[in-house]
Parts: sequence; C-alpha cells; structure tokens
Amino acid sequence: MTLDRRAVKADFAAAINMDAGDLEDWLESPQSLSVGQKKNGATESVGHAAGRGIVAILRTPDAALDDQDYRLMRKAVGFIRRHRAQEPANMVTSRWRYSLMNWGHDPLR
Repeated sequence: MTLDRRAVKADFAAAINMDAGDLEDWLESPQSLSVGQKKNGATESVGHAAGRGIVAILRTPDAALDDQDYRLMRKAVGFIRRHRAQEPANMVTSRWRYSLMNWGHDPLR
C-alpha cells in the first residue's frame, strides 16, 4: 500500500486536537474506559488501543514514523470524520464525544 505521507500527516494534524499529555490523561479516565467496541473478548476497546498508538505517534519525530504509524493516522482521521457526522444533541457527556476523545479529537475544542 502506497501512502501519501504528507497528505496523511496533514489530515492527521487537522483532525487530532488533543496533545499527547491530554490524550494520555484522558485514556486513564473511567469515561474513556467506558466506551468503544472490544474485539473477540479483548479487555481494551479498539479506540482505546488506537488512542495509545496516537499518543506514541504524537511523541515520535516525523522522520521516525513508519507505514504502520501512517496507517493508524489514516484510520484515526477516517474514524473522526465518520463520527463527527453523527453529532448527538447532548455532546458534552455523550458516549459519542468520549469515543472521539479516545481517538485524540475533542469535539468541544
């Protein structure tokens, strides 16, 4: 798979509006752990695991990012775009917001 790394990085930078520290703190919260789908009996949701990966990407120099990092970046952008289109009436305490925050995007920012 060929990735246009510049485009993926630009889309990621536009979509992710939480810094590594904020996202890491969020991922430790009960709200973060309360949302998301778990695969095959896993103890961690897909979004929570992705959030940990996003924290690592945010702390990694661009030159050290690999194809796996860029795939996660593209996946995060896709998730955020799809879920932003489903905005609920009460977003402040919604599972929808909490799920987006697991992916590094706080819709209230």
